Amino acid sequence: MARSWERMVQRNQQQVNKQRKKQGKDSIYAAKAAGATKNTDTFKGRNIIFPTILVLLGIMFWAISAVDSTKGSGMLTNWVGTVLYFLLAALMFFRRPYLKVDRSRLSTFKFNRERVLTANEIEKIILSRGMVSIKYKGKRKHWVFTRLTNRYDIKAMGERLTEFAKVNHIELVHE
Repeated sequence: MARSWERMVQRNQQQVNKQRKKQGKDSIYAAKAAGATKNTDTFKGRNIIFPTILVLLGIMFWAISAVDSTKGSGMLTNWVGTVLYFLLAALMFFRRPYLKVDRSRLSTFKFNRERVLTANEIEKIILSRGMVSIKYKGKRKHWVFTRLTNRYDIKAMGERLTEFAKVNHIELVHE
């Protein structure tokens, strides 16, 4: 199907789902989700470096507050600060970064929201041994996915992005 036709079908499906929800019926989303998973690949990583730094900062904060000679003043705020460092580290560790590759778009989670790049917004994809970089058209920004910092499976990601580049006629650079 043409992409404009797919968008029209999606819009109509959303309207039908809203009407069905008002009537108290189940949505027809389940059939759409089963078909969408065939063309979608998600590559998940694991953020290790930043949570480790936060845990070390929490330990340092706790050690400094334990050695502090003024016992009693600010004791509660020291513990609250230490616990918050550990909670933020846990949040960052368990929120896994990802790259989702659809037929004509890429999406990832950056700066606390999902970012989406369509195929016509991508200038080139750069593949190297330990890194994948996706460069925007006309902008100096790019997405970088590395094995070192986020533990992505770069080989599998590179294969899927090679296929994505061929289908959408995007320049692919191997370094």
